[in-house]
Amino acid sequence: MPKSYPADLRAEARRLRSQAMYVTEIAERIGVPQSTVSAWTRDIGLRLAAETSASSRARLAENDQLRRRAVSLRQQGMSTTQIARELGIRVSSTLSGWLVGTAPPEWTKRPRSKDGQRVRARELREAGCTYAEIATELDVSKSTVSLWVRDLPTPHRDEALSAHARRMGKAYWVEENARRDAVREEIKAAAVREIGELSPRELLLVGAALYWAEGSKDKTYRRRERLVFINSDVRVIRTYAAWLDVMGIDAARRSYRLSIHETADVSAATEFWSATVGVPGAEFRRPALKRHNAATVRLNVGEDYHGCLIVDVSRSRVEYQRMEGIFRAISGVAVSGTELDVPRGTDRTEEVSEPPRD
Repeated sequence: MPKSYPADLRAEARRLRSQAMYVTEIAERIGVPQSTVSAWTRDIGLRLAAETSASSRARLAENDQLRRRAVSLRQQGMSTTQIARELGIRVSSTLSGWLVGTAPPEWTKRPRSKDGQRVRARELREAGCTYAEIATELDVSKSTVSLWVRDLPTPHRDEALSAHARRMGKAYWVEENARRDAVREEIKAAAVREIGELSPRELLLVGAALYWAEGSKDKTYRRRERLVFINSDVRVIRTYAAWLDVMGIDAARRSYRLSIHETADVSAATEFWSATVGVPGAEFRRPALKRHNAATVRLNVGEDYHGCLIVDVSRSRVEYQRMEGIFRAISGVAVSGTELDVPRGTDRTEEVSEPPRD
């Protein structure tokens, strides 16, 4: 037997439906199944649907009338802005859609300064020129040439001419790269001459900055006040060794260890670094081997690959703190633009002669 509901619930459902509330919302609000609400308000739903349909048809008819009027105004020579003002609407994608297929008046078209170049680019492409040749001829970028002519088919080029072009290009770049290399080396040589000799104090500053960039550092979450340095560049390692000398760190406190891929020639790398630092390879600690990952494409392979050298200084807590203080001074000077506060008459080279020990 169907469940009966109070009359006031049915009346409330019809009132809410008359306000265009959805059946699902009414059912949830009054606690009645949707099917019951739908049965109670079916006539109201049909009326609302008819009103909505009539309203939609009226809007469609109004929009169609506006569209025809917009096209007519365009054909009379008006711009999009003038049409929008005449119709009392905004310039929008809807108005633009209405005007698709109706050519804009000539007076609204902006002249483009490169139209002549575009025509010439297409002529050159049809004559068999490459993008690079067209770009050079017209003094524009290759990307611009691509935009102008990419709809044209790729021209067939004589193989002999293509080979000649490749030879000419290779010859040009051989000469150009040699010229660039010469300029590059001259700039570097000039910088070497500019620097000249380094004083112990200057090396002290350079080494502290180098360590701060490449060395192991103490963290608040991991206290590690110890000089541990790793690098693969011979010049960097030798500069660091010279800095250790200036810091007064005896060679007996330095230990060496390789960090290298397991597929490399560990023995050859040990000999290489042994000659670099002047310490027998037998005194090196056991190397740290990096496991090979076949999915990784490595470029540091071949005879020139020697891995990295780890230089560890024992009992170096004080030297580490000193290094950090030196770099703090360097960074402070760099920010403030002032000189280090050193008493007048002080020989700065004497500051590094006797470092404190642990």
